[in-house]
Amino acid sequence: MENFEEVLAQYEPMIYACIRKLRIYKNHSEFVQVGRVGLWKALQRYEKERGDFAPFVYRSIYGSILDELKKSHANEQQAVPTESDVLERIIGFKEEVVDQNKFIAEALSHLNPTEIQLIQLIFLEGFSLDEAASRLEMSKESLKKKRQRTLKKLRNHMKVPGAETFMKV
Repeated sequence: MENFEEVLAQYEPMIYACIRKLRIYKNHSEFVQVGRVGLWKALQRYEKERGDFAPFVYRSIYGSILDELKKSHANEQQAVPTESDVLERIIGFKEEVVDQNKFIAEALSHLNPTEIQLIQLIFLEGFSLDEAASRLEMSKESLKKKRQRTLKKLRNHMKVPGAETFMKV
């Protein structure tokens, strides 16, 4: 068949059409490149006796872009929250709040040492309930109830609109 540059010039609009059809708005140039690779692979695999090239290349480009979209979505889903993300979830609002440290310290000052340790183990250090229960020398059920009471206590002292939705565990 023709060389790749000629095929690319002819079928590049198809790559952009696939990207529009899949409603891809982020990392646009990355997906254009994935479409080009899909076109190149289609050119390598195409057998004339099996049918027209255009529908074959369309399926190849579309499939390549769709596969990459699935991979990028899976990678986003596997993101692990950082300590600041966890802390934001606990307090229910972003770091833009003025005097955030005072606000947190004020809310935490109403907790007893066991409750503070519970918050630290579960939310900051990422311990499982079993591990935290073992560390605090209590049953898992007791720990769950203590966690609920502690979060309710924090909610009451923080009085942030909408904090209830962020702090439900």
